[in-house]
Amino acid sequence: MSKSKSRVVAKTRARAKPTAFAPGEHVRIVPLHYPKPSVSIDEMGRLRGEAAETDLFDGQPHVAPATAHLTYNNGPLLTGVQVFTIFWGTKWSGAAATTIMQNLDKFFQAILVSPLMKQLQEYSVPGQSIGPGSFIGTRVITANAPVGSVTDSTVRKRLKAWIAAKTVPKNTKNSLYFIYLDPGIVSNYCGYHDAVGKIYYAVMPYPTCAGCLGGMAAFDALTGTSSHELCEAITDLVPGAGWYDNVNGEIGDICAWNFKKIDGYTVQMEWSNAHSRCV
Repeated sequence: MSKSKSRVVAKTRARAKPTAFAPGEHVRIVPLHYPKPSVSIDEMGRLRGEAAETDLFDGQPHVAPATAHLTYNNGPLLTGVQVFTIFWGTKWSGAAATTIMQNLDKFFQAILVSPLMKQLQEYSVPGQSIGPGSFIGTRVITANAPVGSVTDSTVRKRLKAWIAAKTVPKNTKNSLYFIYLDPGIVSNYCGYHDAVGKIYYAVMPYPTCAGCLGGMAAFDALTGTSSHELCEAITDLVPGAGWYDNVNGEIGDICAWNFKKIDGYTVQMEWSNAHSRCV
């Protein structure tokens, strides 16, 4: 998920302390099992036509609402996404961590040319045709590593500094930086994507709690959440300006915590306007 427009299901980020986040700082997130609405739970249930006793936060996959429909708001799309992974922290040097990094990079290499990308072609618009993506590299960064927690303001500041210092590649109109955090670093959410100017990024805390693991192994939770943010960034690059549903959120929000396998990897199902269901 990410920053939105009208409905702002984009979630204004919860504050850990009064000065933790900058004014107007919004993000789109992968929620704890199910999108947390900006309206009340009862109102969300009413809008979705769910029974009054339905608990949207029970940790179970829910059936996507039949009324879901993404509307295009004339914003930019990632037509040929270029993913660069950043592993930010001090715990990525061990053998187990190295294996996870290598496997995540292999995941992107596979998924960016998989049927998942072809699936998103229905959201192409005149002048912006969504096609396969590419994995362009990776970097481990230990400098100024977060301790305990990290705010989105800090992530933005560091990412801009890394680009300026050429620590990571200069951004293009299709660049998407995936920033993976050390285990134990709290970012409040299972994952989110956003934009700072024309720099597009996703932040992926390492899943250690039940809410972000969703009953899966950590690597499967990482690929599932990463696919959620990948597809949302491609179709709603500047949050709320691309393909968006004012009641149900982005392409991944509607189908949150419903998964399938592609090329052996766990990925989240995504909403299809063409099929009126998660596919």
